[in-house]
Amino acid sequence: FKADVNEKGHLTRQRWVLNDENFPHKIMIDFLIPPSLDGKKGRRVQHLQSDFAATIISGLQMAFIDQEKIVLNEYTIYGEKAERTICVCGAGAYLVLKALAFRNRGENKDAYDLYYVLRNYGSGIGDVVEKLKPLLADSDTQKALEILKEDFVDIDSLGPIRIAKFITGIRDENIQADVVGFVSSLLFLLEG
Repeated sequence: FKADVNEKGHLTRQRWVLNDENFPHKIMIDFLIPPSLDGKKGRRVQHLQSDFAATIISGLQMAFIDQEKIVLNEYTIYGEKAERTICVCGAGAYLVLKALAFRNRGENKDAYDLYYVLRNYGSGIGDVVEKLKPLLADSDTQKALEILKEDFVDIDSLGPIRIAKFITGIRDENIQADVVGFVSSLLFLLEG
């Protein structure tokens, strides 16, 4: 792997790409880090070494609290069979990170990812609520819940419309109502 370059040709030491001309697909790895406690605000990248950096992501600390182990039993990019157990972000932390990302970027995909977790994780929204409960004391979790209240509980608000557009390319009242139902149920269960 080597540090990637951005669209202007500048080195991006926080994003690395596979440096192998024998492999036909581009593989990128973004390095992320939670904000430091030094109080410095406004930075997007933390320079860790002269040739290495990480993107600062608010709420990332939740992924170290709410994590799940999964087993990967597949082939490497070079066709070698391997089995590894890795930790991944749990549903509660993922929801927090996606809500914060949606507020910062406004991307339809971030809204859809949030909705997808609510619709598909575990056996229902109650499972997502259980993953969120240990995170409630964190200010980033509280901010994420405010974002859900502001942008996802009205059929004509940003979240439901952007999810519908991500799925169909246009507004869709049925999808938008479904989004509102899932997010409202989550918020109701958290308050109960």
